[in-house]
Amino acid sequence: MENRIRIVSTKKLQPNQKQFLLNADFRLIEADFIQIKPLKINIQSNYEYLIFTSQNAVLSVLENENHPILKSKVSFCVGIKTKQLLEANGFQVEQSFDYAEELVDYLLKQHFDKKFTFFSGNLRRDTIPNAFQKNNIIFEEIQVYQTHLTPHKMNNLVDGILFFSPSAVQSYVMENTITNEICFCIGTTTAAELTTNNKIIANQPTVENVIIQCINYFNKS
Repeated sequence: MENRIRIVSTKKLQPNQKQFLLNADFRLIEADFIQIKPLKINIQSNYEYLIFTSQNAVLSVLENENHPILKSKVSFCVGIKTKQLLEANGFQVEQSFDYAEELVDYLLKQHFDKKFTFFSGNLRRDTIPNAFQKNNIIFEEIQVYQTHLTPHKMNNLVDGILFFSPSAVQSYVMENTITNEICFCIGTTTAAELTTNNKIIANQPTVENVIIQCINYFNKS
């Protein structure tokens, strides 16, 4: 029992996600290092093309009563789970991408003459607004949720840490110091927040792939 791999997840996992780690005989400690609070607003999109860069943005939009007016518009998104959530709720998704940079490249090439509504959170990156402003693309940004950092002090030594957003990294290091732990990151932007070199980036930006990378790493060690 003393030799079991100890993993911290910076978000509480779904039962099926957690089971992967438990089946590998890992010891799991989990806590939500960020909290998402949807904003109640009157959504009035002026343009026919929508951008969602996270599931949180979709979920927040869905909490607003007048969101059905958006379903006739064309959506672009970041993340396969974001795409699935949009389509499950009747939205039309033209394309989804793993990263915002890929989304921007596509829109600049294929839809540079269109106008967009970008649904965002308060801690969003500048990738999309900067690219649009630089290329004179007309867009409006509607903030639909807020991300709050909720740090927790980890009192036990751990072998690995699962990070699913840059904000979670920021929250974690507020109360904890990363030394020799291996950090498993959902994507490059999350990894960029870490100063340690002990980091592994998921092949696909999904929670499940982060977990798989973690299990594979320690099973090979």
